[in-house]
Amino acid sequence: MSKRQPLLMVLLSLLLWVSTAVQAQEEGSNGNQAKYSYFSLEPEITTNYVTEGRQLGFIKVKVELMVDDPKWVSELEYHSPLIRDVIIETLAQQTASKIKSLSGREAIRKACLEKVNALLLAETNRRMLADLLFTKYLYQ
Repeated sequence: MSKRQPLLMVLLSLLLWVSTAVQAQEEGSNGNQAKYSYFSLEPEITTNYVTEGRQLGFIKVKVELMVDDPKWVSELEYHSPLIRDVIIETLAQQTASKIKSLSGREAIRKACLEKVNALLLAETNRRMLADLLFTKYLYQ
C-alpha cells in the first residue's frame, strides 16, 4: 500500500491542477477581460547600430504588435512597411551601450512603441498599439 501513496499524491495533485486551470479558463472567458490581438512583423528586422571605431554592430529583432481590437490587425498589415521603417530608423540611432544593456533595451522598446503609435496616429487618426514586444533580440 505504501508504494501506491506517492502515485495517489501525484494523481491528486494533477487533478487539482487541472481543475484550477479549467476554473481559470472559465473566468477568463466571461468577456470581462480585454481581447488582445497580435500582428507579427515578418520578416525579422536586421539593421546596424552606432558603434565606436571601425567595427559594425548589428541587431536582429522579431517584433510583435499588440492591439486592443482584432479589426485593427488588417490596418497594421497595410501600414507594416511604414512601421518597419520607423523601427529600423529607431534601432539604427542607438548606441552600442544602449543596445547591449537591459535598461537600454526597454528604453528602445518604449521608444519604438511611441514612434509607431505616433505614425499610426498620423496615418489613421488613432493610437492603435497597446504594446510592442521584442520576442527575439540578438546583437553583435
